[in-house]
Amino acid sequence: MINRTTAPAFETINKVDVIHANAQKLNNGIPFYSVNAGSQEIIKLEFIFRAGMYYQQAPLIASTTNSLLETGTKSYTANQISEGIDFFGSFIEVGVGQDYATITVFSLNKYLEQTLKFIEEVIKYPVFSPEELKIHITNKKQKHLINSQKVDVLARRKFSELLFGPNHPYGIDVKETDFDRVNIDEVNKFYGKYYQSKNCTIIASGHLPKNILEVLNKFFGEKEWGQPGVIVSEKIDLQTTKQKDHFVERPDAIQSAIRVGRILFNKTHKDYHHFQVLNVILGGYFGSRLMANIREDKGYTYGIGSGLASLVNTGYFFISTEVGADVTTKTLDEIYKEVKILREELVSESELETVRNYMLGQFLRSVDGPFALSDKFKAI
Repeated sequence: MINRTTAPAFETINKVDVIHANAQKLNNGIPFYSVNAGSQEIIKLEFIFRAGMYYQQAPLIASTTNSLLETGTKSYTANQISEGIDFFGSFIEVGVGQDYATITVFSLNKYLEQTLKFIEEVIKYPVFSPEELKIHITNKKQKHLINSQKVDVLARRKFSELLFGPNHPYGIDVKETDFDRVNIDEVNKFYGKYYQSKNCTIIASGHLPKNILEVLNKFFGEKEWGQPGVIVSEKIDLQTTKQKDHFVERPDAIQSAIRVGRILFNKTHKDYHHFQVLNVILGGYFGSRLMANIREDKGYTYGIGSGLASLVNTGYFFISTEVGADVTTKTLDEIYKEVKILREELVSESELETVRNYMLGQFLRSVDGPFALSDKFKAI
């Protein structure tokens, strides 16, 4: 019998075994990657399109198009899609980031084909109605107005605008008037250009059925679909502000949201992983220097963190926190002090060892299970 009164011995992580994705192609050339792992008879399918905000000609078009995919197709209404997918115990979610749009499906293996009948319609044959567009825009506009009262949202929006430029796709700050300008023709045009077989990648993860490639070919690989055309990702110049400090005034706010950062590099740069270690030391975990100083010692905030965001066309470093309005200047002074110390003084071996073990543990967690593995692979 195990002695529960004695804690297990502490051991460091010496090796992490990672299941690699298997690369294949559907009959029509769609790249297909599979991570076959786990023991549960469940599958996660991700359909990834280069159709994020970087590709839109005007604000809100990418997110609106992606959100409206579920609102009706040539064969099914929105309710029929929802009820049909629910009936088989499946789940669908859509999402848009700066670079990519995704449709993610979770399904029991035994009901995969029944589920994909609906997913095929959603991806290949959506019908965008003006009525659904009006409902979506009304809801999004209301949410936008509510969020515009929050200091952290205002800081994030302004930070992106200052980093990338007010006209860059990564930096555009959506205005209230942008919601009224979105029309169904723009949505149809954006869908037609970017949601096509030549612009699609599929990732499957889980305890995969042996005929997974055959099933996907049946619904998505027999022939090319969507409007044919090559997607060109044009390089758009950044317009980073030369102004070092910027303040967004909210006279009635009791808290201040702080964002500090700069354009840096993405994960293709040779120093990306080295900088990740540096970032964890500064503000990347609960025991970081920023947390120890500004939360634990000064008590200015409940939490502060830093990170390195990697986008397709660039990357950026940021420090983020919310503090009482009366200690905003003091917090900034402490942030710059910690950055200066990290820049000028060597990190001790004991602190580096702690961070190294923390990062190894986080990596181990990030590859625990088939869905986590597919997320890690998708990022790559």
